Amino acid sequence: MQVVWFKRDLRVQDHRPLAEAARRGAVLPLYVVEPDLWAQPDMSARHWGFIAQSLAELQNDLAKLGQPLIIRQGEMAEILGGLQNSCGITALWSHEETGNGWTYRRDRQVGAWCRAHGIPWHEIQNHGVIRRLGSRNGWATQWDRFMAEPVTPAPALTPLAHDPGHIPTARDLALSDDPCPDRQHGGRRAALACRDSFLHTRGESYRRAMSSPLAGAQACSRLSPHLAWGTLSMREAAQATWARQRALKAETGQTGGWRPALHSFTGRLHWHCHFIQKLEDEPSLEFENLHRAYDGLRPSQPDAARLAAWETGETGLPFLDACMRSLRHTGWLNFRMRAMVMAVSSYHLWLDWRAPGLSLARMFTDYEPGIHWSQTQMQSGTTGINTVRIYNPVKQGKDQDPDGAFTRRWLPELAAIPNAHLHEPWKAENAGTVLGKTYPHPIVDHLEAARHARDKVWAVRRGGAYRAAAQDIQTKHGSRKSGIANRGQRRGRKADPAQMSLPLDGGSS
Repeated sequence: MQVVWFKRDLRVQDHRPLAEAARRGAVLPLYVVEPDLWAQPDMSARHWGFIAQSLAELQNDLAKLGQPLIIRQGEMAEILGGLQNSCGITALWSHEETGNGWTYRRDRQVGAWCRAHGIPWHEIQNHGVIRRLGSRNGWATQWDRFMAEPVTPAPALTPLAHDPGHIPTARDLALSDDPCPDRQHGGRRAALACRDSFLHTRGESYRRAMSSPLAGAQACSRLSPHLAWGTLSMREAAQATWARQRALKAETGQTGGWRPALHSFTGRLHWHCHFIQKLEDEPSLEFENLHRAYDGLRPSQPDAARLAAWETGETGLPFLDACMRSLRHTGWLNFRMRAMVMAVSSYHLWLDWRAPGLSLARMFTDYEPGIHWSQTQMQSGTTGINTVRIYNPVKQGKDQDPDGAFTRRWLPELAAIPNAHLHEPWKAENAGTVLGKTYPHPIVDHLEAARHARDKVWAVRRGGAYRAAAQDIQTKHGSRKSGIANRGQRRGRKADPAQMSLPLDGGSS
């Protein structure tokens, strides 16, 4: 019996472990609900809601192939032990996973169990991340080659006499209540509808609208949760995009903004795996500063009042607060606003990145640990290889929400503030009737806080020892197009602006 362990790959199409296992014998498709995973501080009920919907569809899709999904709850090694005792296991199959620290430790335990019982565990590459990568040189070429391989069709399965089990609720898993009324729906069908509507209907304005928190909600692909939890494979997303680009190229008439939009989108598909590769190569990135010169820069214990105000959208900085309230309500935020909210927590509020990073991980439906922690550190200035970028939350509001539609939607208590002062309500003549009553005064002077942060961060970056360590980080983790000169690169090359404009999660914004 071949056990296929589903993890962050909740689909039957383009699922090579499933197809390879089916070639060798009867397949038991298994998903294990692990209570200890769901007790981790980066996991939330909105994640489980998306997964539960995806599992329900996956169970039906597998049933149509001949054998429904088997769902069990407990520790993976113990579940495998029970299956081994009851019916025997010939081999375990799964995709490789670059998850959080807990899943990393769990996979090591499962590997030890398989070795102790003489059961081969076949882990197959899931997307563009390469396990045990020796060098970043040539990585992009390998990505292109992998994505161009044929999509694996779903195989026929042999029925087995096993109780399929049931999908627990968030309450069953003791997850805190997490209202997210406009969370995206999980499942394969939602993934395909999202992909196709983006490539053929919604995506034409992608390049020019992606930075807007309002327009971006429609113009961005919104594929990120489906890529994060695997209801759609990266190969399927890439090949569908390439096919659409070929069709546009063949058209003789005007194609509007489609060509530049999809050119930008294909770049972000690459960046999705580029950032996950960092965590794959260095799992400690989830917990420790990538450049250790930043250790101790910020207090290890966050200011609880500032953190709570930031989380709930009560900082008194309207555009920032609108972004955080929108995120809590929808589970999604466009790439620029993700970068801004993280940067403000790190620089203006001077919070160590770990606590805000955990808050965002729980709020992002599309939480992808590799992208999330890489970007969290990048936007906090602790990687040592990326430009320090301190977003001005007032300027961002004026630039990205000039008519105030987004901010007013999420901050109705500012209804009396005129548009001219919406992003700086403390300058309005009627500020005294609102601030400190229905909406808070700013908890920091954002300009003074930015100056203080800039001085602190740049003080760390001086000196030859800092530069030498940064070069080592660049050699291991950096894009071969980024700013620090690397082997074969010309010194003085400007930083790739794409690194400054990526989503914290999902890669495709």
